[in-house]
Amino acid sequence: MPGNTSRPALPTVGVEEEFLLVDRRTRLPAERAPQVIADARSELGAQVQAEFFAVQVEVCTLPATRLTELRADLLHLRSVVAAAAAEAGCLLVASGTPVLQDPRPGRVTDDPRYRNMAARYEGVVDGYAGALCGCHVHLGTVSRGRALALGNHLRPWLPVVQAIAVNSPFTDGRDSGFASWRTVRWARWPTVGPAPVLDEEQYEALVADLVRSGVLLDRRMVYWYARPSEHVPTLEVRVADVNADLRTVLLLAALLRGLSAVLLEEIDEGRPAPACPAGLVRAAHWQAARSGLSGDGVDPRTGRYAPMAALADRLLERATPGLAAAGDLTAVETALTRIHRHGTGADRQRRSLRRHGRLTAVVDELAALTLAVP
Repeated sequence: MPGNTSRPALPTVGVEEEFLLVDRRTRLPAERAPQVIADARSELGAQVQAEFFAVQVEVCTLPATRLTELRADLLHLRSVVAAAAAEAGCLLVASGTPVLQDPRPGRVTDDPRYRNMAARYEGVVDGYAGALCGCHVHLGTVSRGRALALGNHLRPWLPVVQAIAVNSPFTDGRDSGFASWRTVRWARWPTVGPAPVLDEEQYEALVADLVRSGVLLDRRMVYWYARPSEHVPTLEVRVADVNADLRTVLLLAALLRGLSAVLLEEIDEGRPAPACPAGLVRAAHWQAARSGLSGDGVDPRTGRYAPMAALADRLLERATPGLAAAGDLTAVETALTRIHRHGTGADRQRRSLRRHGRLTAVVDELAALTLAVP
């Protein structure tokens, strides 16, 4: 078949990472994002941005065609922002949730849109326990209609991507029982979850209705796990926790790019998206948030339970033609084997607590790993 012999065309890939700033002494969230961003912008410009809370910063890579380019960009962004954080007396931490309990109500970034969101969704915001940090992967360049088609085809695989990326087991100074508590807390916001299967006309009509009815403040609040970006011509995949280990971030980007190359070729051949019941897709995401790669997952294509680690291997197999075309196959195989052997970010955080007996040590290890050069 053509899909087995041709080399798929490769999308570009970009990454957005959200980080926490924590005080160097207390390890509690530090409300110094305005200072850190102003300092870092002298070198990074618009590649560093504010986030919802004044304890968060976001960095955005440029679109990349090679994994080596993406790695260099991410290392540079992390290094510059971490240096600015150090000047402000704080640490840059890649964790999906704050590790320590912070009773403060939470200072929202001084921005009209964020202030409006805080007022409209007051009970959802709920202090710094809601300072959630994700990693978003952009796949492009694609039209809106093509982005939606790609999202429809990616839909059954996103719980597996989420399971690989879990990195938020702690909340309010305790173990949440979930590998990704960020996923659970994030679901309080409207539209967070698997995207419905829509074409472009249906998408535009639904989003217009959600904004018109007041469910959403604006179009940028479409928080589905895969959505057409509102500011660049990409599909934005939003299932992952931010990860301190850069190797995991690169694994996610390469897997999604490789799989997307395969799926876009199938879309061009006229193949329909897999029929996956919405309830099963939601169950698969819940299982991923609960157990990461260590438990059973739900294969939404079949409705059957299977070890999540085995589903990750199936994802690798499905993405192999695209990974081979990009020259990323060996690197991805190595990275996924490492996670199978040593665990996810959530596993690492829990091991750190068992080893040291202090959550402050977990924060310190996260900060060190966020700056590590793999």
